[in-house]
Amino acid sequence: MYETILVPTDGSAHAERAARHAVSLAEAFGASVTVLGVADIAAAAGPFDAGGVSREFRERVRSESESVVEETVALADDRVPVKTAVVDGDPAKAIVEYADEGEFDAVAMGTHGRRGLSRLVFGSVARYVVRHTTRPVLTARETDAGLVTDYDDVLVPTDGSDAAEAAVAHGIAVADAFDATVHAVTVVDLGGMTTGSGVEPPTQRLERQTEAGEETVEAVAERARDEGLDATATVVHGFPSADLLDYVDEEGVDIVAMGTHGRTGLDRVLLGSTTERVLTRSPVPVLAVHPDDAG
Repeated sequence: MYETILVPTDGSAHAERAARHAVSLAEAFGASVTVLGVADIAAAAGPFDAGGVSREFRERVRSESESVVEETVALADDRVPVKTAVVDGDPAKAIVEYADEGEFDAVAMGTHGRRGLSRLVFGSVARYVVRHTTRPVLTARETDAGLVTDYDDVLVPTDGSDAAEAAVAHGIAVADAFDATVHAVTVVDLGGMTTGSGVEPPTQRLERQTEAGEETVEAVAERARDEGLDATATVVHGFPSADLLDYVDEEGVDIVAMGTHGRTGLDRVLLGSTTERVLTRSPVPVLAVHPDDAG
């Protein structure tokens, strides 16, 4: 599943946590890690013209990125093969370009990062990367929760869409690598239970969605069991992002694997915006998988 993992870093606590998860995944899958620094000359120059800054200034910004990369390499502690790279440019675009051109199997990065002179702002960067690369992106953020990189419980939200299906394959693969339990969950969105002329009655729609959800999660759980893994199948009625985050807390989930897009409409769960809310608020890493990724 994973042979090469790209780890963009700005040296922030969020990026460090993502790097530690990347090393754990790489070790479990026998993969190599490439630590990437992006020297954002324009951001470092601030209101000044980036094209007019001195050579010494450019070298200093690049040197800062190189130092951060080396600090991140040290986190691997010789557990996995590590390569390094530093490129110039806009962080978000540079990361996507490097990930796609290098055909990495996954990207691992912090949800937020440092701000200020010569520092990368990873909040918007992570969002851009998740939206624009077809590579699976693992995001992590620094929280008060303890760091767990030996996963025992993997949450796989699903709505039966192609995007969710791609994420299921990754979630089961991660669970298999760590001998973890797979939690297949679907959320019947009560926000879509509206009434009106020509619209299916709410109670009937709820019953139909629940039955469909049960079939969907049971199918995922059965796939996991076929791999020799423990698995649970759960249908929740409520609001997708909030209920998924509640599930993470209540069930002690260690990592989430979910699609970047999903079904939309009155009788479908929306995973697109749900994924963004979950990855920015989750206390555990979230592996966001693009529907074009075949696993």
